[in-house]
Amino acid sequence: MHALNRRLMLTTTLGGIALAATPLRAQPAPADTDWPTYGGNLAYWRYKALDQINADNFNQLQVAWEFKTDHLGPRPEFILQCTPLLIKGRLFCTAGTRRDVLCLDAASGEIVWVHRSPDEGQRAINSPRQYSGRGVGYWTDGTAERIVYVTIGYQMISLDAATGLPDPDFGTGGVVDLKLEDDQDLDLAKADIGLHSAPTIAKGVIIIGAAHTAGNTPMVKNNAKGYVRGFDVRTGKRLWIFHNIPKKGEFGYDTWLKPGSAEDAGNAGDWAQISADEDLGLAYLGIELPTGDQMGIYRPGNSLFSESIVAVDILTGKRKWHYQMVHHGLWDYDVCAAAILCDIPHNGKIVKALVQPTKQSFLYVLNRETGEPLWPIVERKVTPGDVPGEWYSPTQPFPSKPPAVDRQGVSTDDLIDFTPELKKKALEVAGHYKLGGLYTAPIMAKKGGPYGVINLPGYIGGINWPGGSYDPESHTVYTYSQTNPLNIGGIIPNPDHTRGAFDYVHANLPPDTPGGYRPNDLTVDGLPLIKPPYGRITATDLEHGTQLWQVAHGETPDAIRNHPALKGLKIPRTGMIGKIAPLTTKSLVICGDPMTYTDETGRKGARLRAYDKQTGAEKGAVFLPAEQSGSPMTYMLKGRQYIVLAIGGRGFTSEFIAFRLPGGEASAPRPRGDNQ
Repeated sequence: MHALNRRLMLTTTLGGIALAATPLRAQPAPADTDWPTYGGNLAYWRYKALDQINADNFNQLQVAWEFKTDHLGPRPEFILQCTPLLIKGRLFCTAGTRRDVLCLDAASGEIVWVHRSPDEGQRAINSPRQYSGRGVGYWTDGTAERIVYVTIGYQMISLDAATGLPDPDFGTGGVVDLKLEDDQDLDLAKADIGLHSAPTIAKGVIIIGAAHTAGNTPMVKNNAKGYVRGFDVRTGKRLWIFHNIPKKGEFGYDTWLKPGSAEDAGNAGDWAQISADEDLGLAYLGIELPTGDQMGIYRPGNSLFSESIVAVDILTGKRKWHYQMVHHGLWDYDVCAAAILCDIPHNGKIVKALVQPTKQSFLYVLNRETGEPLWPIVERKVTPGDVPGEWYSPTQPFPSKPPAVDRQGVSTDDLIDFTPELKKKALEVAGHYKLGGLYTAPIMAKKGGPYGVINLPGYIGGINWPGGSYDPESHTVYTYSQTNPLNIGGIIPNPDHTRGAFDYVHANLPPDTPGGYRPNDLTVDGLPLIKPPYGRITATDLEHGTQLWQVAHGETPDAIRNHPALKGLKIPRTGMIGKIAPLTTKSLVICGDPMTYTDETGRKGARLRAYDKQTGAEKGAVFLPAEQSGSPMTYMLKGRQYIVLAIGGRGFTSEFIAFRLPGGEASAPRPRGDNQ
């Protein structure tokens, strides 16, 4: 018998009872985990059942390592949106203004290899989607391992995961030109098409969407269409193409009421992440608006598949079902995030569900096998506009459950009211606009007012591209959303087409009120027009279609805390606007601040915060030198749990930062992770 075990067996407890039964053994180290897709899995849960980092020790987190991206590309980047993948102790990610691909040691952050993206010249300069993008896709057959990503210039490259070298059996020397592998005529240098999302790889098929320049005044004709395509992961051969704007004779073509409008329109891409269910053999596409974002004169009708979820066969691209969430959109409420796929109790049985987070702050909950809503989605009348030649849908779909995660529509009750003076000024500002409910349509701008319509949420959301996270234990979805109104009215004639090809465009009017008031300035003496909170995390119970809790996320911004009109007032935490998503673990919801602020010591920075996932109570926060810019992920490696996220912006060049608890064999952590 080992000497240590012999001594333990002879030791007595405080009560004098001998431990002679079973020798004590050290607890086995937790198994290493992977994070093999952008959302953690193809269902986009952003969840790991890890609890080494928990409510009792979150404040003890320290910085394990940091990786700066300054020297990747010709100039530094400030908004790194990537979520790294974790495979067998290695992190894979895109970074830098040239969109290079990195393999990092997950324990130390040291470089294993770097793949430098090709110099794409003018096609990269003209690309509508610049910088580092949101990451890579991973595939293995158990022997070969591949990393797949899309360049700034819209080329798809497959790399050997071990070396970072292009796969010679894929495309031409490892490259598939996505502008050549299409059935529309695209200008290689100038076509308005690209992608910033990470590829989805399911059942050996790489699924690639498209993104375009955001804007209200694109061309009336000859716009690039954002089709979705599937490619063989081994060879790069195109397997299928789905026409998000149907061709003549295809399903949905007759929803384009004006002859030729489907042929003239462009965009309608899937620029968000794409989730997939390999067991059902379905991928779930989230389609954006066609030409243009907030102007539908040239596309009368519901124009499928705009602002719809479309379930397609992974292997063939054939449509199985679709659900349109906005009819003839005029608000730029693109499908912005991956659908969350989950099996939930509903009416006494387990249902294969799909939860679609949206800019308008709804969670659309559908049966992912059939597309049928789990709770009624009611068509309600909405307020039309007065733009000549515009086509207005009389109704829009409103989910009856679950409740919206953020405010929708604007009334005078929503205006800032910290003091009577501020409320009076807010009423004055709001008086220049039309106020109304969700889906109040844009209007023609008039001097003296109304200048347009204040929409809440604005076209940024609500929820945006980071989406949400899902806890399979409690069937709860966690979302971050922002309360950020925008004026999307202000439509004026454009008879000479100096502002683009459209006959009517969105544009500011010259100041025409005393004091030089700006029509798009939705502030009151520099304070937001709408009352807080401005950022919030919401827990939504999918079993019952109810909200469990909601908390303001992020501190009160400096501009509000230090505003002279609020001096001496106790302002509750307002939260912050931004584009972020939480991570869920065994017991916590973890999310970084979307803005920096100055704390009581005078130090400027942000916080990575942890909330109890059952109650929403904040359980800890550690310092971040900059705001969260990419969604966090977590993994277990060699007995230690790590949390990694991208940060940057507002004068702080982008980096990946990794946290873990102190102790172990690693070198001393950086002091930046001390408690705050």
